[in-house]
Amino acid sequence: MEEKKLTFEDGMKRLEEIVVGLERGSVSLEEAMDLFTEGTKLSKELQLILDRAESKIKMITEQNGQVTAVDFENKETAE
Repeated sequence: MEEKKLTFEDGMKRLEEIVVGLERGSVSLEEAMDLFTEGTKLSKELQLILDRAESKIKMITEQNGQVTAVDFENKETAE
């Protein structure tokens, strides 16, 4: 069975659910530790998604009166 790829929005929703569950304090210590572990892993996955998105961003720069698109990662080389 194919595993569904996590979207940023779905990941954030789950992370918010985890935070709410932990803040309520109505879970056992063991369940809280499991939720904390899941949240930590999810946070790292979401950061990777953001990092990938950031690397795809095109920055619009103006050089010598012309507007050009430059890869976000290559900003330093464009200046």
